[in-house]
Amino acid sequence: MLRDHFPIFERKTYLDSCSKGALSHEVRAAYGAYLEDWETSGSPWELWVEKLERARDACARLLNVEAHEIAVTTSVSAALSSLASAVDFGGKRRKVVVSDFEFPTSAQVWHAQEPRGAEVVHAAEAGGIIPLERFEQLVDDRTALVAVTHVCYRNGARQDVAAIAEVAHDRGALFLLDAYQALGTMPIDPRELGVDILVGGALKYLLGSSGLAFMYLRDGLIPELSPTVTGWFAQEDIFALDIHRHTPADSARRFESGTPSVPNLYAGLAGLELVLGVGTEAIHAHLTTLTGTLVAGVRARGWRLATPNSHGALIAIASRDVDTLVARLAERDIVASSRDGNLRVSPHLYNSLDDIERLLEALGEQEALLETDA
Repeated sequence: MLRDHFPIFERKTYLDSCSKGALSHEVRAAYGAYLEDWETSGSPWELWVEKLERARDACARLLNVEAHEIAVTTSVSAALSSLASAVDFGGKRRKVVVSDFEFPTSAQVWHAQEPRGAEVVHAAEAGGIIPLERFEQLVDDRTALVAVTHVCYRNGARQDVAAIAEVAHDRGALFLLDAYQALGTMPIDPRELGVDILVGGALKYLLGSSGLAFMYLRDGLIPELSPTVTGWFAQEDIFALDIHRHTPADSARRFESGTPSVPNLYAGLAGLELVLGVGTEAIHAHLTTLTGTLVAGVRARGWRLATPNSHGALIAIASRDVDTLVARLAERDIVASSRDGNLRVSPHLYNSLDDIERLLEALGEQEALLETDA
């Protein structure tokens, strides 16, 4: 799909979308358009705010939600920090339950609230998964929030989001989903999944760049949360420039902050439009074929997978020396990455079955560096 839009494939087999999406002609051109607008118009803030709103609309279309439920931020870290500032840890509900699959930010932000009264507990990993029972044991009537990642960045494990959300809601807690490693690889509808808050960003499978992220907040929840981490783009009227009062927007914009990263709005929009143009259902079907072929190939050769049966687009293969393995693959012009001593392989819409076969052949030449099931 759209392979010829990504020039890296003229030279390399790129299988590292869990780290960063490949650069497309469209995203490169978008940066050029930003520079052109800057050069010719000087300071076209009306245009740049329009770009911000277009990015908001594109994120809303991706999730099948309303645009006013989307806050556009510079990173998930910024989004979560704003959210955390709006949570009251002074009452009965002080507990935050996070999973051991979280990206560091998604746990660190909540641990940073401990001086404010937060009590952070972790649902522990067991055998490459986090059993639902872990959440059932930890979530109670003292829990304010359950924060879970959809697909683990370390081993590709995909969690049962709807089931965990049900546990959270049964105990009266909010449910937060970090969908960074899933967005763009599968259809995601937060309403169908029972998600109150969702965060993600543009630089991986959404094919944009760093500097653009977003947060969905369920419509009815927005008036209940008033963040103190804020800025002028969080105000009801951005251009009021009122220094005498704080008047937050009545939409999810109240979770935004200062001046947006304008160049990355251009790039993020270009990437999002590519994903939306293909459609997440088609992408998911394509990735199911690619990852299924990879998993079957690894198992047939007796190598050990570090990824459980329920997984996303990321497949982890156990290695004896992953740094050497990644370097040897790079010598063959195959780009992959590592975490926890495992090789991470993460195809996307632009990859083909030939890419998977090329990887398996290269791994066969480095079999001494792989763990086996024997």
